[in-house]
Amino acid sequence: MTTTSELQTVLTVPARFRGPEGAANGGWIAGTVSEALHGARHDSAVEVTLHAPTPLDTELSLRHLANTATLTHGERLLVEAITVAEELDVPDFVPFNEAARAEGGFAGLTGHAFPGCFACGLRGPGDGLRIFPGPVPGTDLIAAGWRVPMTITDEDGTVPDAIVWAALDCPTGWAHFKPGEFALLGRLTARIHRRVYPGGAYSVVARATGREGRKLFGESAVYEADGTLVAAAKATWITPAQAG
Repeated sequence: MTTTSELQTVLTVPARFRGPEGAANGGWIAGTVSEALHGARHDSAVEVTLHAPTPLDTELSLRHLANTATLTHGERLLVEAITVAEELDVPDFVPFNEAARAEGGFAGLTGHAFPGCFACGLRGPGDGLRIFPGPVPGTDLIAAGWRVPMTITDEDGTVPDAIVWAALDCPTGWAHFKPGEFALLGRLTARIHRRVYPGGAYSVVARATGREGRKLFGESAVYEADGTLVAAAKATWITPAQAG
């Protein structure tokens, strides 16, 4: 039952926005639930916890109550978003041309566990985002030059927040991964400072910030060509349990 203080809608994730096969890209679904919480406001960061993979092409329940938004499939909690008062640290700016050159070292070109991923997968131009972050020589950073497709716009001609969250997501994992390695996104905290426009050229930069058991930590940022910060994030990834 929906009360006067609760908003509830039905959400279905199109297969285009997949990460691992059969599940939504973690950043995209985190950004989608964040938008349900914040709308068009970007006055604070949002922390999104992914409790379980989000299925594709399935009717899901998206609820916004007070300062929390949740996504559920039946009784199963999939995603939860809350507003947080936190200033996010960001990796240093890398100029677009330098970021684009770094793509040649992208580990996913040698071995990619999820080649169909919307954000970092090896999909055709205009279909996926094709963000391929590779090492920046002389730094602890990885970076990619993001050429924003014209095929991902809102009605107002700008890029939805969910797309920006997707761009922030995968690089925080690739800051750790060697070819063929993978983990699953567990939590993403992000804040968008400025809009992203289709056809634009942006730098996406990330760095690894630590490891604790099966948890991997990273930070990422999107920058305009002049170094203006567009968006920032920090992430926690969970590596698979070892068999045996």
